[in-house]
Amino acid sequence: MKVDSSLAAVVTGGASGLGLATVKALRAAGAQVAIFDLNEESGEQAAAETGSIFCQCDVLSDDSVDAAFAKARDAQGQERALICCAGGGNAIPTVKRDKKTGEIKMFPTDQFEWVLKLNTVGTFRCITRSAAGMMELEPIDGERGAMINTASAAATEGQIGQAAYSAAKAAIVGMTLTIARDLSREGIRVNTIQPGIFHTPPMARVPDEMLKSLGGMVPFPKRLGDPQEYASMTLELLRNGYVNGETIRLDGAIRMQPR
Repeated sequence: MKVDSSLAAVVTGGASGLGLATVKALRAAGAQVAIFDLNEESGEQAAAETGSIFCQCDVLSDDSVDAAFAKARDAQGQERALICCAGGGNAIPTVKRDKKTGEIKMFPTDQFEWVLKLNTVGTFRCITRSAAGMMELEPIDGERGAMINTASAAATEGQIGQAAYSAAKAAIVGMTLTIARDLSREGIRVNTIQPGIFHTPPMARVPDEMLKSLGGMVPFPKRLGDPQEYASMTLELLRNGYVNGETIRLDGAIRMQPR
């Protein structure tokens, strides 16, 4: 796939972090980009900064996702690239004993479900809408489109308190090959990036000493990932037409410890 002015792309969670870095990389290559994000203020700011289109989008809602795709397509045509970066999590042990009172507390099921809906179902919701639109396109060099999902090192090495997040990201890994097979006859590729610890906005609130400690856990290079490195991998996955159904780790060879 050529990444140039002829390409229309959608980036979910594109107002910050890995998503924003990807938006910037796509725009630098000349692509038209629609930013899907829930936060209107940061979304509008990111769109103005990058020369993109902002479409407010709640990936938990069918209606919101449908409206966002409609707005993006009205402005820049049917997308041939979808990059799903929207997601989030919480940190709650499966079951926890209070150190002072001895009271046993369980992970609230509604909070577990919310993380799965946000990450896994939200990603799948965007995939189905985008794929249906891509199927209306004529192939270019045999390809109608490409999709890239975002998992996490937590999918395979979740830390204490990450049961919901691990399950949600592992599901994204697990469905990648299946969806790629589903869409293969339509000329649509599907891949997933599994990032380790990256220097994203949540990390800006972490004390310097902890950041150094986290970076020291990475075999090489001993630092947190740069969002631009995620964006670079994204563009390569779009351009390389023979990569399909893969989950690619991007983590400096880190294997997360329990805590």
